[in-house]
Amino acid sequence: MQLAAAGSFLTVLQDDIVLIQTHTHSILQIVLLNLDHRDTVVSNAWLETLLSAIDALPKDTIRQEILSPLLSKHQLSQSVPARLASCRILGKVVGKFESSVVKKDLLPLIRSLCQDVEYEVRACMCRQLENITRGIGVDHTKVEVLPELVELAQDEASIVRLAAFDTIVSLLEMFDSDDRTCVIFPLVKAFCEKCFKGDEAVLASLSFQYGKLCHGLSESFTDEQHLWFLEFYKKLCCLGLQHENGHCESQTYPLELENKYALVRRNCAYNFPAIVLFADPNHFLSELYRTFSSLCHDPEISVRRTAAGGFHEVVKLLGPNVHYIHKELINLLQDDSLEVLDALLNSLQETLELATSRGEGAGPESKQVNIPDLVPALAAAEQKAASSLHWRVHEKLLQCYSCLPRVISGDQIYFRFFQRMFSIITTNNVLPVQREAVRTLCVFLRYNRKQEQRQEIISKIKQELAQGRSYWNRLRYLDLCEITIDLFSKSYFCKHFLIPALELVSDPVANVRYKLCYMLPKLRSVIKATDKHLLQQLEFCVRKLLCREKDKDVVVTLRKTVLELDKMDITEPYHKRHERELLDQKKEKEETLLLEMELLERQQSEAKLAGDKQSEKKQRDSKSGLSGSKGMSGSTSGATSSSSAGKEMRRAKLARSRSLSGHPTTPKMTNADKSLKVKDSGSCPGSGKSAMLPLNDDNLRPHHFNVASSMSPTPSSSSMPVLIRSNTSSSVDHRSNGNKDTQSRKLSVQRKSNSFGMQSGRE
Repeated sequence: MQLAAAGSFLTVLQDDIVLIQTHTHSILQIVLLNLDHRDTVVSNAWLETLLSAIDALPKDTIRQEILSPLLSKHQLSQSVPARLASCRILGKVVGKFESSVVKKDLLPLIRSLCQDVEYEVRACMCRQLENITRGIGVDHTKVEVLPELVELAQDEASIVRLAAFDTIVSLLEMFDSDDRTCVIFPLVKAFCEKCFKGDEAVLASLSFQYGKLCHGLSESFTDEQHLWFLEFYKKLCCLGLQHENGHCESQTYPLELENKYALVRRNCAYNFPAIVLFADPNHFLSELYRTFSSLCHDPEISVRRTAAGGFHEVVKLLGPNVHYIHKELINLLQDDSLEVLDALLNSLQETLELATSRGEGAGPESKQVNIPDLVPALAAAEQKAASSLHWRVHEKLLQCYSCLPRVISGDQIYFRFFQRMFSIITTNNVLPVQREAVRTLCVFLRYNRKQEQRQEIISKIKQELAQGRSYWNRLRYLDLCEITIDLFSKSYFCKHFLIPALELVSDPVANVRYKLCYMLPKLRSVIKATDKHLLQQLEFCVRKLLCREKDKDVVVTLRKTVLELDKMDITEPYHKRHERELLDQKKEKEETLLLEMELLERQQSEAKLAGDKQSEKKQRDSKSGLSGSKGMSGSTSGATSSSSAGKEMRRAKLARSRSLSGHPTTPKMTNADKSLKVKDSGSCPGSGKSAMLPLNDDNLRPHHFNVASSMSPTPSSSSMPVLIRSNTSSSVDHRSNGNKDTQSRKLSVQRKSNSFGMQSGRE
């Protein structure tokens, strides 16, 4: 009843239900009267009500009704709970008055409570000194508060010393440089040494506040002081451990002490990013790498979990030196505990993108870095999550897989992860996991750059999902259609995914037809008005459902869908339709660009292969020419070598023309793509595709397609993005450089033949 009354009175005050005068004369008196209740729980509830009421009460009421009785009472005659309540009230009301009033009326009582005979009262008053210091200002802090803090930090009770330490850390910005150097640093150093020697109760709070403490004092540190704090942190990270053969093992301690040491190491792992900043990231390898490795291999799961939770922060701070901790990343991915993996997954996408890019960001000029064992570690982590009962961890890991096209090569994704995604979709029993696997599969397909692989994946999707024996798989195909509508362009979706979806109108399972009816408006939105054939098929699908459907739930949904289809073209605003069309054009350009990139890569690889074969043949011919020229004259050897060089050039031209004509053609192109080709066929390189494609389009930048590791741009175009650079140089290079290549090859062959002839003449 008392607790309910305390809560009700607070609600009455905060909601302004009664006048403040009425509250002061009736409700406030009841609150003050119950502060001395014999039950501690009840008195604390009324105290919380009073502390919350102070924010809403006027200054005069606080002075007359609360402070006057508090100042008139002799504190030693009060009970311990009453003195504790006085400490909290003083810490709350100090912000309501000017600094002169606080110094004159309240500071004597505050000093008295700081020197109370009961350690609980001293600790409680010490924790209120932060509010009091901010109330009296910086000028009076050095004279009035700092001496009390120094005395409390040397108190005989550990709880008082801990309260003083926490208050000092919170007030570091209130002290000037001299106070930090001459007073605070020696005090904190003595406090740390005393805690480390035997005061385990304070070590947990010390380790938790250590990062904030180091940054607050770092500007006033000398080199020796800086080194001392860094070495002390390393000791805290290894507290309760012994290192043997490079491994951390727990020493035998009592269980309570072992738990305290584990808490200290966990707090150190929490503060590690702050300590990296404190020690300078450039000195990470020499100063902090062993400590970080120890935290990542700690025998306690909670320590490793905390280190995994802050791993992305360490990656950010290391920048180009992130390769120092690649080994630790692999170890955390393969950790025995799923709690560690779960903590790492919270920022795994950011971690992987930063860890595999060298340089600032993942832009076109950054080099992709291959982390050894990253792909096996990711696959092992997924298998471990799949075999456990923690399906949310599995779902989160699959969600993180969507960043893999920006991290590893397309072939690695195709051979290591595509089949696994199909297996999860068709065999897993958890619906959120299946849907996340479908989404990840669509992302992999979206950024795959090989036409054969894409065709194989799409055919497998149709075979195993759209035409699957289980209706569960067919439902997942409809989920896949919803995702692909958002990821791909309208034309791509209509070409590959729409017809199998409409064929499900005859599905024997009502749930599949129900979901198809629900999706019909979305399917209609991707069909262009000019595509009459698909519109007729969609209309036939709706008519078939209207004529044959017998399931009542499907019929109800179908009627709603038909009404929605009729209103689609009328209700949608023009600007939204225009935005969707622009977005669709952008997606279509990206897909066309992927096809062109694949064509360029093939041409480059085939040209390189032909060049290697030709160089090998030249070497063989040169060796045979050397052996044959020993018995022949110089003119004869020159003529035979030049004729053989002409034959070689004709064969090379023929092979190159066959390789160019044998490439698969791209799909049907839009008007924009035709204009790209027309402009690209001009003689001026500057008027090619680079004039049509936007250079600052983030979605077309190579970090979406992982181009940096596979493309080799020419040095003359290094200032352009890789995608645009490769497209502009392709057609011009194959036309304009053909004659130059043949001329240079003829000259080189003639020089070689002449030199061979001269040599044979000398012989």
